[in-house]
Amino acid sequence: MTVGYDKPLYILPYDHRSSFEKGLYGWTGTLNQEQTDQIAKTKEVIYDAFKLALTKGVPREFGGILVDEQFGAAILRDARQNNFITCMPAEKSGQAEFQFEYGDRYAAHIEEFKPTFVKVLVRYNPEDDEVLNRRQAKRLKTLSDYLHRQGHNFMFELLVPATPEQMDRLDQDHSLYDLDLRPSLMIGAIKELQSAGVEPDVWKIEGLDHREDCVEIAKVARRDGRNRVGCIILGRGSNAQKVAEWLNIAAGVPGFIGFAVGRTSFWDPLVALRDGKASRLQAVEAIAGRYIEWVRVFDKGKAG
Repeated sequence: MTVGYDKPLYILPYDHRSSFEKGLYGWTGTLNQEQTDQIAKTKEVIYDAFKLALTKGVPREFGGILVDEQFGAAILRDARQNNFITCMPAEKSGQAEFQFEYGDRYAAHIEEFKPTFVKVLVRYNPEDDEVLNRRQAKRLKTLSDYLHRQGHNFMFELLVPATPEQMDRLDQDHSLYDLDLRPSLMIGAIKELQSAGVEPDVWKIEGLDHREDCVEIAKVARRDGRNRVGCIILGRGSNAQKVAEWLNIAAGVPGFIGFAVGRTSFWDPLVALRDGKASRLQAVEAIAGRYIEWVRVFDKGKAG
């Protein structure tokens, strides 16, 4: 089976759901129609920022959006009509264990929107609960097989949260975990998932502070004939300086093809808009500016 996607990929992700409900608007429980419409309108702001960025130099063939069906169905349809790269999540938001958003009906939802990529966010630590990991891997293999049969690209967002035992080992130092332990755990997770038959075309990877860690991640993502598999860096909601550092480190490594930076791009402008401290147009321009900046940083890092 040939898997992989190795063209540049500059994604503006805003498939966050609980972050918008609880974090941005402070809403809990089942949303009413008015609340749902409000979040959908907020996501239109980000979509307009994406379209503005395309008019200001972001290459149309490499730029893309990642948005959910719940609040972004109209956006997904419009983006497809415009032949933009679209990515759509398959996971239920905010769960510790990977679950399909629409249960056994996931395929019907994918076929309705036909995104360029179907994305999953998965928390997987190879030193964590083996039974949990196997259970997740089984579900993910089912999805992986289905997507490749149907000709869809598979994007895998790998998060490797520390176990309590690992944090005890590191005296609760999260920076040390990110620097010294997480890279090797990510490699272990990728190997385990590949061995279980989970075959992403693109791995969405948490930022790494050392170039050599990026090299090793790319190497394992592309092992055993997976030569076209790509890796992209995610933002983790970090500050702009840290995101720029991660992009710059990864950009020059063969196999790293781009990024997906969400909250660092849109959060502050949306808070300002919510609080009446910015107009809609100002929010659109601010988000577009951030997104354009990530493209510039990555391209510069790639050039050397």
